[in-house]
Amino acid sequence: MLMIYSSPESWAGLSAEQRDGIARAHSELFQELGEQGLLVSAGGLADPITSKTVSVRDGATMTTDGPYAEAKEHLAGFYVVECDLDQAIGYAARMPDAEYVAVEVRPVMDPSGLEM
Repeated sequence: MLMIYSSPESWAGLSAEQRDGIARAHSELFQELGEQGLLVSAGGLADPITSKTVSVRDGATMTTDGPYAEAKEHLAGFYVVECDLDQAIGYAARMPDAEYVAVEVRPVMDPSGLEM
């Protein structure tokens, strides 16, 4: 999974031209990964202020507004690709966001969870 991290400050610091360039580059990468049969899923995420955090304690469901962690950066979007680690790192480096913020590469666990 290629996880794109952003912050309001990093996004606000971009010009309209840079934002348009990011959108174009994502569109091209999305198309390329799809054509190669490597793209499993991808998406952008809404602003963290729209999120809800859910937890269950002693059988009671609790919901709070906003993200769980107080952090400057938030998960802004993701790609799930089916490839080896070196390929994933290469695709993460090609993401336009990597020039401004962080892109984390993390394997998706097998349902058995035995690789932990």
